[in-house]
Parts: sequence; C-alpha cells; structure tokens
Amino acid sequence: MLFQVLDNKIECAAVYLNGELYYEQTPAGLSKTWGYAPYLGEGVEYASLYCDGKTLEEVCPDHLKDRHEKISTRLKSFLISFSESKIDLTKNCFFDLVPERFLKEYCEIKNQITEYVFNNYEKPKNYQFLLELTKVLDKINKKELNVNLKQASKHMVTEKGRRFYKKISKTSHNICYDIFSTKTGRLTTKKNSFPILTLDKEFRAALEPNNDLFVELDYNAAELRMLLALLNQRQPQEDIHDWNAKNVYRGLVTRDEAKKRIFAWLYNPSSKDFLSSRAYKRDAVVQKYYSDGQVKTFFDRIIPSDNHHALNYIIQSSTNDLFLRKMIELDHYLKDKKSYIAFSIHDSLVIDFAKEEQNLISEITRIFSGTNFGDFKANLSIGKNFGEMRKIKWEQ
Repeated sequence: MLFQVLDNKIECAAVYLNGELYYEQTPAGLSKTWGYAPYLGEGVEYASLYCDGKTLEEVCPDHLKDRHEKISTRLKSFLISFSESKIDLTKNCFFDLVPERFLKEYCEIKNQITEYVFNNYEKPKNYQFLLELTKVLDKINKKELNVNLKQASKHMVTEKGRRFYKKISKTSHNICYDIFSTKTGRLTTKKNSFPILTLDKEFRAALEPNNDLFVELDYNAAELRMLLALLNQRQPQEDIHDWNAKNVYRGLVTRDEAKKRIFAWLYNPSSKDFLSSRAYKRDAVVQKYYSDGQVKTFFDRIIPSDNHHALNYIIQSSTNDLFLRKMIELDHYLKDKKSYIAFSIHDSLVIDFAKEEQNLISEITRIFSGTNFGDFKANLSIGKNFGEMRKIKWEQ
C-alpha cells in the first residue's frame, strides 16, 4: 500500500493512507513510500533510494509539476513562518503546526510522485546497503552532539576562533549526512548539519562524549590495502608504509619517503615507477573494474568515468563502501548497548563509549578489521574529547 509519513521522528509517528491521516496507530500492510522513518516496520520500500537521492521536485513528472510547485510554495511559507517564530521542528511534530487539509493535499501529490518513481526507476543493485546505511545515519542524526561551548569560547582570541564559535553556537548540534552527493559514495553533510567533516583539528576539543570517552577506529593505509585486496594479494599485518619501505623499495628509503613515493605514483597514470608498479599492479585493477566509460566496483557501485580517473574512483569508492559496511555491522553489534556510533569522518569511525562496556573493545576492533578481503590492520584511539585522541596498541 502506498503511503506517506507526516514526520520522521519516532515521537511523531503518523502516516497518510488512502486519503486519511493516522496518528495513534500505524496501519498494517504499508509497503511503499517516499522517505525513511525509524518507526516503520520491515518490508517497506523507499522511492528516494531508487533515484540517487534526487528531490521530489527533480523527479516530479511533467503532468504533476504545476500542482507540486503550488503545494511546495505553501510548504516553504510554513517553514519560513516557523523559522521566524523560532519554532524548532526537531522538538515539535510537523503535523501539529499545519492545517490537516494542507497535510492531505501535500501527501497526495507526494504519493503520486512516489508511485511515478517506483514505476519508472530501476531498483538499485545495492538498495539493501543504501537502506541499512540510511538507518544508521538516521540514528546518528537523532543523537545530539555534546558540544562544550565554554571550551569553544577559549578560541575567541583569534578571528578564526570567533568565526568558529559563532558558527557552532548558532548551528544544529546534530549531524545530517548526505549519501548521494559524491560519485564515490563518500559521505558529505547537508546544509543544516553540524560541520563535522570540516571541523578544524584545533577546535575538536569542544566535542565531548555523552558517555565517558570517544573510541576512534580507522584503517592503516586503507586505499593501499584496498588496492592489494582487489588484486587478491595478502594483507601485510604491519604498518603498510614500513612494509613498503622494506619489501617494495628494498630498504633504500625511510617510511615517510616510502609513503610519499607510493602516493605520488598511485593516482598519476603518467608516473613511471618500476618498483611501485611491480608490487601494486594498478593497470590490472583498472582492466578488471573499468570498461565502456564506467567503473563497476566490487560493491556494485557504477560510476561514469574516463580512463584517467578510473583507478581513483575504483579505489576510493571501494574503500568507502567497505568502511560504510563495517559501520553498519558495528551499529548492529552495538544495538541495545550504552555505547553507540557518534559520527564518522571519511574512513574514521568514532564511538561514544561507556567505560562499563570496555569488554566490548576487542570484539569492536575484530569486527572493524575483518573484511571481505581478509583482515585490514586497524588503528585504535581513545580520548576524553575529540581533540585529545591518543593511539593505543592493539594486537589483532
């Protein structure tokens, strides 16, 4: 049954179905709607995941555009009035603030656009992954960050610090990720989000856990490990730049020199480096995952590309999709635990951790490092705030 949600907050569960609004109890048998809401049961399909995150306006068929434009204009007027009246929609149910007649009109046109998408767009091969990722990111969005404004105010002695303080004192302390705005699938944040991805390192101490400490996980040289994985080569269990210095470059360079050398070669197709090419057969990866003007990754992500950018897309997209799948797996593991995923920054995952659950650390690191391609060496850091993270040794 085609339906629409009136609000995506659990405490504001309500749906539109067959011309009626249901507030108290969600009807059984709901099957298709536009966007995800956490109170909906299993088996519901979401049109927004069929169309690469395009908006209702972008996918609206021509015969519905006039009606949609009129109802959207009215919606924008309501939202402007809420903003001017300082009404926080994160703390109020949308349907309590607008006339019921408008809700029915808006949901009906939304139903028709949703139906059009299901009838005219192909279901993505990675749909289930997109759905599971949407669920995890919705949980992250619903958890407000603990931002210490007193700590942040210490930076007001500089112009940069004053801009930072002004920004975070006015912006939402919730993170709203966007899963569709990059070709490779790397997460970005939406306009109304806390700026976690661009947060300068010198200001990170203002972020404090809601539990006891932050636990951060990331991979050692994730993209190089992914290249080895796609070549079906064994993963070094030591630091990969140390391994390269000794095994690829024959001990003739330092670790830092090895790191600079491999990355200078990796994403520059015109770069000639015999030792790098012998160990990391990048041309074989391109040949396997690129053809006819598009990259098709191990994780079924399809990316239009030319030959020059193909390797970049293959490695970065595959690394990103592996990381996000690990995030989903860890979210499942932490279900019903006090500790939870606070946020991610590219290929770094940060858990808001409760000390009483320290026995979970071993399993968390095992899950994170265990991949489709064998164990990836992982780095583990802890800190009382996000600005004072320190690496700790962990034996895999």
